[in-house]
Amino acid sequence: MTDQERIRVMIADDHSVVRSGLRFFLLGFDDMELVGEAESGEEALQLCAEVQPDVILMDLVMPGMGGAAATKGIRESDPHVQVVALTSFQQEDLVQNALQAGAISYLLKDVSADELAQAIRSAHVGRPTLAPEAAQALLHAASQPQKLGYDLTKRERQVLPLVVEGLNNNEIAERLTISRSTVRFHVSNILSKLDAANRAEAAALAVKYNLLT
Repeated sequence: MTDQERIRVMIADDHSVVRSGLRFFLLGFDDMELVGEAESGEEALQLCAEVQPDVILMDLVMPGMGGAAATKGIRESDPHVQVVALTSFQQEDLVQNALQAGAISYLLKDVSADELAQAIRSAHVGRPTLAPEAAQALLHAASQPQKLGYDLTKRERQVLPLVVEGLNNNEIAERLTISRSTVRFHVSNILSKLDAANRAEAAALAVKYNLLT
C-alpha cells in the first residue's frame, strides 16, 4: 500500500501517555499513518493546516482551547478533515458540543483497537460512529424540554440585562451603540422567545430562570 492510499491521522491530546498509546496503536495498521501530534486545541488548529490529515483523533477536555472549539475551527477551515472525538467523558453537553462543532464520531477512550480502527476508516469515507453511551446521551437530551431562553442570540443576551435594569429603548441604544429600531427588534424577539407579555414579565423570567449569566 502506498503512502497516498494510507489514511493520514493526526492526534490531539494533552496527555503524553495517551498520545504514545495512540501512536503505538496506529503502527498496527498498514492502511493508516500518523502525520502529526498536538498537545492543545490551539496547536491542533495550526498543525492541521501544516500536515493536512484525513482524520483527527481529538480529545475534548484540554487546557486552553477545548476540543470542540478546535474541531469547529478545523472544520470551518477545511471541511474535508474528519474529526473523531476520543474522550474519557460522556456528558450530554460534551457530546452535543462536539457533534455540533462538526465531529463525525464520538468514542470513549476505552474503545477497542479494532473498533477505533474501524471508526477511523468510517470517518475517512464520511460515516459516523457513536459510542453507545454517546448515543444514549443524545437520546436523553432530545427527550428533555428545551430550557427557556436557549434560543436567545448573543445580542439579545446583551439587551436582556438592560431590560432587567429598567432601561428604555433609547437608553439601551445609547449603551450598546446601536439604533433604536434595532433595539425594538431585539426586545420584540426577546418577548416572543420568552413568551412574555411585556418587558416587566420578561425581566422577571430572566431573573427566575437565571438567563443573565
